[in-house]
Order: sequence, then structure tokens, then C-alpha cells
Amino acid sequence: MPIRVRRTRGARLSCRTLAVAATAALMSALVPQAGAADQAAPGVRESRPVYSYGDAVRESVWVDTGLDGDGDGRADRVAVDIVRPREAAASGRKIPVIMDASPYYACCGRGNESQKKTYDAAGNPVQFPLFYDNYFVPRGYAFAAVDLAGTNRSDGCDDVGGRSDVQSAKAVVDWLNGRARGYTTRTGSERARATTWSTGKVGMIGKSWDGTVANGVAATGVEGLETIVPIGAISSWYDYFHSQGAPLYDANPSWLSEYVNSPEAQGRCGAVQERITAATPYSGDWTRAWSERNHVPDARKVRASVFVVHGQQDLNVRANQFGQWWDALAAHGVERKIWLSQTGHVDPFDFRRADWVRTLHRWFDHHLLGYDNGIDREPMADIERAPDRWTTDRVWPPRATEPTTLRPGTGPAPGVGTLGRTPAAPGATETFTDDPAQGETDWAARIDESTPAKAGFTTRTLTRDLRLSGSSTVTVTATPTTATAHLTAVLVDLGPDTIRDYGAAGEGITTLIERSCWGASTSGDSACFKETEARTADVGFTVVSRGWADLGTWANPAKGRPLTPGTAYTITLKLAATDHVVPAGHRLALIVGGTDKDLLDPPSTTPTLTLDLTRTSARLALVGGASAFARATAGTVDARPARTGPPLTGVGHARPGIPVPGEAR
Repeated sequence: MPIRVRRTRGARLSCRTLAVAATAALMSALVPQAGAADQAAPGVRESRPVYSYGDAVRESVWVDTGLDGDGDGRADRVAVDIVRPREAAASGRKIPVIMDASPYYACCGRGNESQKKTYDAAGNPVQFPLFYDNYFVPRGYAFAAVDLAGTNRSDGCDDVGGRSDVQSAKAVVDWLNGRARGYTTRTGSERARATTWSTGKVGMIGKSWDGTVANGVAATGVEGLETIVPIGAISSWYDYFHSQGAPLYDANPSWLSEYVNSPEAQGRCGAVQERITAATPYSGDWTRAWSERNHVPDARKVRASVFVVHGQQDLNVRANQFGQWWDALAAHGVERKIWLSQTGHVDPFDFRRADWVRTLHRWFDHHLLGYDNGIDREPMADIERAPDRWTTDRVWPPRATEPTTLRPGTGPAPGVGTLGRTPAAPGATETFTDDPAQGETDWAARIDESTPAKAGFTTRTLTRDLRLSGSSTVTVTATPTTATAHLTAVLVDLGPDTIRDYGAAGEGITTLIERSCWGASTSGDSACFKETEARTADVGFTVVSRGWADLGTWANPAKGRPLTPGTAYTITLKLAATDHVVPAGHRLALIVGGTDKDLLDPPSTTPTLTLDLTRTSARLALVGGASAFARATAGTVDARPARTGPPLTGVGHARPGIPVPGEAR
């Protein structure tokens, strides 16, 4: 379940499912049920399913956050639903905790099947969404599903990434370590203590908003949080709603608070939503509220290891979110690992299931149970190169990656230019007019034609593969005809390919009716989930990376200002992080345009912009740097193709909108 999805977007068990379930049952029968002592024995490298899931302790605790977000004069308590092995508790064995803190447990659901929490008549938890509880509880972990303040059974009001969100989960980490107060009921005084069964070691996981909370809690440096696994997560909420001053989608976060707040909270949280609206202006100016919701500067505080998972074609939580977070973590020496897929906003359980469960199991075993299973010495990065085809890198980005400056030049027709290492001729310019009805796919489809809404620049046909890895920038000097202007810069791989269809429903996956089982089940909580397969598209080009900006922020990224028509302004656009190989026989293109349809809101005017090519450049993260680019563009090269036929084809996309339960995003 995402924070947003696109506006235009009862199964039976298969033979394979039965086989998987039977195998799981057989494994459980063959593993000794001795419990903790055997798991902790020297040389143990993997936790095994030795505990009963059916007999597990299922309980709810309300943890005092120390905040009064709803202004009722009482400290807010957040609800924590917990499932943990009963045998461990009986034997006095303490166990670590896997936690998913979410605003979605009641309003929208989690995962590809939009699962929600369920409770029995007495209010005890029955179903925990996703597979974490089914798989890990039998292996000696507790699972805690935390309702953020204002959602489901928690007090307070959700504040969309602010102090309340982060404190909702941090307080639970503190409670698990004996530093905060928990209660057996929402309003009562009977204390609940976790130190009798919890080791205090916590691993937070979650997709989208859930993963964002994990980033925020890690950025507090809280003791006891050993690892986080943010999936398609936000690192800066400003960059979710704006891009360098330019508004993306509905640039007002307060509606999200209204969307996820419980019915009870709706009546008491109007003032909070009004404050959020006032503190996060549509103008895109930076405010204290955005600083509170920006975790990147606090990467220096992170003690936990970080396992990042992100779709490179995620147009909901865009790839710049993981890129800036990753770079900040690297700068402070944080232990980290990364998976980059070709999908959009999709969980790895739904695009690489068996490998994901195995890898996550080993990751938690290492960081929460202390097993020396070697995962910390394995390649840092897994990258999907084609649907279901993955490569690895020992370090990411590779050490050979170097920022390399490429420069646009004029070509055979207006708007059809060159891209290389040679500076443009003095006085060279290109001109385009903002057309909000067009976007990156329209521009790329007619890259070799003079069209009024874009300026396109392409390399020669490559004679060797050329790899981009990491974050890049494009510096533009533009003269507008009006007082407002937005800019888009995109990198495009021009050439035929088969990729995941990230623009279609499912964002690169198709959900099947067959199910596979991952862990143990009860009558109220099944471990069996619908299988998926890659949904692919044959394309003539692939958009590799994107960036947007309001030209009015040219002097101060924190505050826009009116432009003077006829005056040249220079601004650097940050492109989303990527790892993409442009193969020999293809071309690399840089396109500069105005409004990127469906992704960027248009300015209040319709400007024509003239680019000064001598002061416009792209600084790209190329593996092998300038020498790799020289080799890739050397040798016999076909002349620029003369396009007289239909336009190239790519993957289109629709404007993201309100979350829709049941979507795979």
C-alpha cells in the first residue's frame, strides 16, 4: 500500500502451494523442538522454525509516547500488537523484535493483497498483515505491528512524517528496552513490561510510509534499533511533495493525515491538519516543518545497519529519496546493503520472493541474533538489469564511478542536438515552449524530430556499453519569457529493450491466482500469498533518470522568487539516483523541457525558454568516467537515424493520486 497510487489505475491453492506447505510442515517436524539453547549453540548460522506459531502469545500493549498531539491533556498512547513464541517466554529466553510501524493497518491495508489487522471479540489481535509474523515467530523472533498516532487504535493525530510519526515508533523501541512505559489497556494504569521477554534488539521494516518511519527512527540514533529495512521509503518529505521548489502532484500533505487518521481521530485532529497545511506551503518554500521531516542531515546519528530496497522506476516515492539517503549514510560509514529493481512502487516479496525471504532471514539473523552467516561480507548491491535478471556489485556505486561532464550542442535541426565532451559553439542556443500536455515519454518518442516542447541532445551510437551508477546533475542556463517557469531534465536510453512495464497497473508485476506459503498459518492468519510474475513491455526507449525544478529557486533553493523575463538564470537540477547500462548500439539522450505531464504541476504562466548551450551541461555518474565515455563513443558509428516513421515507444504513466486498496503499489 503506497502513500499514493495512480488515478487511472478468492483464490485457490495450486499444486505448488500444497507442495510448499507440505515441505514446510515436514521441515518443522524434522527440526528438534528444544528451543533457545540449541539456536544459540556455537556455529549456528541460521534460525530454524522450532517454535509453535499457533500457540504463540498474541497481545496488545499501549505505549506512552510522551506527546499530546490531539491536545486532550493526556499523553498519547500508541497501540502495539505483538505476536511472540510462547515456549520462549515459558523458558525465560529473551528474543529480538521485528517491527513494522504503519498508518495503514486499518484504513488501507498492507501488501499486494491489502491485508488489515483483525481482532477477536475481546480485542485480541488475530491477523497480522504480511508474512513477517508467520515466518519469523517460529524462528525465535517477536513481531510488533505499531499503529502510528491517530491511526487504528492509537491516540493522538498523525502528522505526516513529523515528530508524532517518528516518536510513535521510537517510543516502542524505548519500551522494548525498558526506557518507556507501556500499559495493558488504552486508558488503564496496569503496566506492561517487555524486558521480561525482549532482548531490546529491534529491526524495523516496512514499505513506503512504514519504511519512512524506520528511516526517521534510525535518524534519532535510538539505542536498541539494530537494523532497518526501508522499502520504497522517503528520506525527505519535502522531496516527496516538491522538487527544488516545483510542486509534484497535490503538494499539500495534510490530506494524507485526514486519509489515514481513524474515524475517532478525524473529529479531534482538524487543528493539526490546518497547522500542517500552513507549515508546508504549496509555493515550495522551505520551512521548519520540512526540516523536521528531513532525515538526511541526521544520517550522522544512525547506529543501525540499513538494507535499502527501491524500484528505480518508482514514480510515487521517487529514486532521489533513496539516493540522497544512501549517499549520506555512506558519508558517515553506516553499514548498508541495497537492492534496486526495475519496478515501480513494489515490495520485493512481489518481484523476487524466494530470494527476498532467504536474504531477509539471513539479514535479521545476523543483526538481531548475532549469527555469523557471512551476509555482511557479501556483495553490497543487487541490481535488476532485465526482468528477473540480476547482477551484484561488491560496493555501490562501484569505486570506478566518476562524475563526468557531458555538454549539449546544436544539431541538424532546431531542438535536435548532440551530446558529448565537446563544448557548444559560442552563442549556441535551443528554444522550447512549456506544454503541460506533454511529458518525458512524449519528448523521448520524437527525440530526433524538431518539436516545440523540448530540446533533445543525443550521443553518437555507442560502440561499447556505458554504465550510469549513482546520482547525477544537470546544470541549465535558461532565459524565460515570463515571470514563472518550471524545468525538467531527463536521461533516456534510446534503443529497443524489454523492461518491466512500470507504468501499467501493478507497476511491473502481474498478480496470479496461485499462492505460495511462507511460514506457519492459523485459521485467522494465513502464511499463503498470491504469486506474481513480471509484467513486461517491449520499448524503443527507456527513461533512466529524472529531475525537476522551479527556475525561481535559482538563487536560493529554499525560496522561490519571480523571474525577470529576458534575463538568463542558471540552476542545477538534481537527477534521481539510478544504475543503468546503456548497451552498445543504443544512444544516451539528455532532454530538457518544461512541465513533465502527470509528474509535475505546471507554472502559472506558459513560458518559452531559451537555453544557453555554452552554460548548460550534464554531470553524470559514469562507471569508468570520461575514459569510459570516450571508449563507448569511439570507432565506427552509424549516422544519426532519419526518423520518418512512427515515433519510438516507451512506457507511459498516469498521474499519481489517492491510494487505492488492492493495488500492488
